[in-house]
Amino acid sequence: MTRKQKKVLYRIILAAVLIVLISLLPLKGWIRAVLFLIPYLVIGYDILKKAILGIIHGEVFDENFLMAVATVGAMCLGEYLEGVAVMLFYQIGELFQSYAVGKSRKNITALMDIRPDYANMEVNGKLEKVDPDEVTPGSIIIVQPGEKVPLDGIVVEGSSTLNTSALTGESVPRDINSGDEIISGCVNLSGMIKVKTTKAFEESTVSKILDLVENSSMKKSRSENFITRFARYYTPFVCYAALALALLPPIINLLMGNASNFGEWISRALTFLVISCPCALVISIPLSFFGGIGGASARGILIKGSNYLEILSQSGYVVFDKTGTLTKGVFKVTEIHPEHTDKDTLLRYAAYAESYSTHPISKSLKEAYGQSIDTTLVADVKEFSGHGVSALVEGHTILAGNEKLMKENNITPSTPDGVGTVIHIAVDQSYVGYLLISDVIKEHAADAIRDLKAAGVRKTIMLTGDSKKVADSVAKTLGLDEVHSELLPADKVNQIEKILAEKPEKEKLAFVGDGINDAPVLSRADIGIAMGAMGSDAAIEAADIVLMDDDPSKIALAMKISRKTLRIVYENIIFALAVKFLCLLLGALGIANMWVAIFADVGVMVIAVINATRALATKNL
Repeated sequence: MTRKQKKVLYRIILAAVLIVLISLLPLKGWIRAVLFLIPYLVIGYDILKKAILGIIHGEVFDENFLMAVATVGAMCLGEYLEGVAVMLFYQIGELFQSYAVGKSRKNITALMDIRPDYANMEVNGKLEKVDPDEVTPGSIIIVQPGEKVPLDGIVVEGSSTLNTSALTGESVPRDINSGDEIISGCVNLSGMIKVKTTKAFEESTVSKILDLVENSSMKKSRSENFITRFARYYTPFVCYAALALALLPPIINLLMGNASNFGEWISRALTFLVISCPCALVISIPLSFFGGIGGASARGILIKGSNYLEILSQSGYVVFDKTGTLTKGVFKVTEIHPEHTDKDTLLRYAAYAESYSTHPISKSLKEAYGQSIDTTLVADVKEFSGHGVSALVEGHTILAGNEKLMKENNITPSTPDGVGTVIHIAVDQSYVGYLLISDVIKEHAADAIRDLKAAGVRKTIMLTGDSKKVADSVAKTLGLDEVHSELLPADKVNQIEKILAEKPEKEKLAFVGDGINDAPVLSRADIGIAMGAMGSDAAIEAADIVLMDDDPSKIALAMKISRKTLRIVYENIIFALAVKFLCLLLGALGIANMWVAIFADVGVMVIAVINATRALATKNL
């Protein structure tokens, strides 16, 4: 609890004690009025001050004005206990709301802790702490155990484990070694590491995340905008309605020759004002969205605004990029098919032949071999652009490459059954088999598609620049509804335009991508979702939602959070309006007194706020 909240709590306790003591005293008249004025000012002086400042600045019609008029009017009519009680319970409701907002902010403000306070740089053999803003790209920084990684970079010395939970929502630490890329905001858990920075602080991952979080509240949903407009017209309307209720019936009574009963009608009008206070809606609706965004951030899903959270719940079409989104975007040896030899020997031939190449396919072959390569055994290496390589390994001529390389050397290769890049191997002009290298499908990709369909998504589509054979294989494995392959970046935009034109107007289209070439499509879709951990800066900037751990299954989770939040919002709107309009009618008819008004205002607000905080709970989704 903050110092301000504690101060309000102490005032509430003091006022409540004074109200009880004064109520027990057998006092009447002006003495009773003066004594009740003490707890009234203790608990309500700040509300009265805000109401007066609002009048001075021309911003008259708000909840402070309503409370001030209603309670001052009640005190003037001799309803001292009721007047003080209204102010007391209003402050209790405000305290409860403040605490609930603080709890909702906890998940989001926890992200603010990822901002590093300093970076360690070695100067004259000693470590000096400098501001991360002062570190230029290419500098060497040192991150000790227990410290936050201050900037994005590449590990150049040391190994350790990183706690990435503040960024991804995942509790499992990540092992890092020399040569690995790391992002700012993680916590170094074990060994000391030296990092070569690749970005300035303002361009780093942690800086971009903080910027997203800080600006998320600026982008309001349609529901929030509706409530803001509603309150703008609703509050003046009820004020004028209360004034009419206080004046018109007595005047009509006088004209008809009856008793005016001014006091009774003024009391009804004041009750009407208390009931009409729109706090439940004005507070609970933004709080629901704030809770949804906070709950999502705790699971590694950054949503840039409540408007995007609302649109996500309406998404009926989800379109995916393939590489880096549904697949890992890295080549791996997935199949080994030896002929007239064994798998280990075939893989050894391939790794040695490719030992001098830096091509991604060559790297995947060496990684699959997993042993050190004695390059002194390799000689006469020749590369054939687009075809493969030849090399002399321990006196044997090794050919490693595609079908064209084999046929150019009058060697007949086998026809592969699988899908991927094929590396045929020949030794001394004799064919010995092939290896299949594929872009590996992400572990949770199939679950992601299945969960989206279970969530009611009408169609899942994949757009890729890869070959038709590879694209069709991935789509079939994952159970996608539609696939379009061999597309250039401009073709992807055209395809999105086509889908947008064909889909039902009420259903939204979400696009999920990670590469720089996905940025135009992310911007064009109704809602763009980017892979944040390994995704490009352009994709993250263009997207509306960022998945910090690159897990596509988080899309369905984000959709569940969105729909739960919207459901809570509609529950609060319907409940608050229904209770208020019923109590307003009862108040106008003289059936509801000030105590009913207190429930209609503070009680409804407390119930709505409690309901709104449910949006924070995402663990069971």
